[in-house]
Formats: sequence, C-alpha cells, structure tokens
Amino acid sequence: MDRPLPGSAHEALELFLGHWSGTTQWEATAWGPARSAASEVVFTRAAAGLAVTMSYRHTDADGTKTEGVGVFTMDPDRPDTLWYHVNSMGLPPEAPARASWLDGTLTIERRSDRGTARHTLRVDDGQLTHAAGLRLGSASEFSPFMTTVCRRVPEPAPVAA
Repeated sequence: MDRPLPGSAHEALELFLGHWSGTTQWEATAWGPARSAASEVVFTRAAAGLAVTMSYRHTDADGTKTEGVGVFTMDPDRPDTLWYHVNSMGLPPEAPARASWLDGTLTIERRSDRGTARHTLRVDDGQLTHAAGLRLGSASEFSPFMTTVCRRVPEPAPVAA
C-alpha cells in the first residue's frame, strides 16, 4: 500500500501545531441561543508524522464541557488533506472529509443528507481562527454558527535536571 511520506501531514499543518486558548462564540440557531465558551485547542503530531490530531474543549459558563478529536492525514494519491472527526456527542464515526488549502486557509466541508458544514482554520499574526457555517437543505449560502479565536499558549520551561 502506498503511504504519504513520513512527516507530510505535520509539515502541511506545522503552523497549527501547539496548544491554543481562547473563546468560542455560537450564533443563535434552532438548536440553542447565542452563547460563548472558553476554548482550548491542541494540534499534535501523531503516527510518526503521518497524521496530526486536533483536540478541542469548550467549557460553557455553567461548567458544561464539549470535547472532540479530529485527525488530519495526507492522501497518498492527492495533495489534499483528509480530515476525520470524532466528537463527544457519541455519534458513529463519519467518512473522512476532504480539505483544501486556499490563501493560507484550510477549508473542510462535511456533507450529510441534511446539508453541508464548512469549517475554516487559519493562523494570522499568532491568532488561530476556526469558523464554521451551515448550509441546510436547498439553501444556497452558508449561515455562520460558530467562531473560535485563540492565541498560542506558551510552552512551559523545561525543568532543570
């Protein structure tokens, strides 16, 4: 079986690697009111560089936590990035969603029978922005529903031996 070169996934996503902290804002939707939550996002090399994991945690003001893990890996036959996502909602795994790069923005579209969710991730001037929108049914436009803005958390200093 052909495999991507070791390191290819983390090289493509190098600027995302690390621990990020900030705030997520949700728009009011049919599923709930507008709200914000404290957010942590961590991108880590995995599988000898063949993948990068993205773990996140949203903590609402009442202490409710939502967590999830995504896995990015390179497709050996195409230069795109695949994104596979598992969240804390307990739903069965979905098929990987193909992602693309345009002007420094990683865009992932996850399609279902209900519609399409579009996620964009970008790092500008040390700030990570993850925005998501939905296009449901026959709608022609995406409606924003979530924006996370984070800053990199400094790595702790090594402990002297």
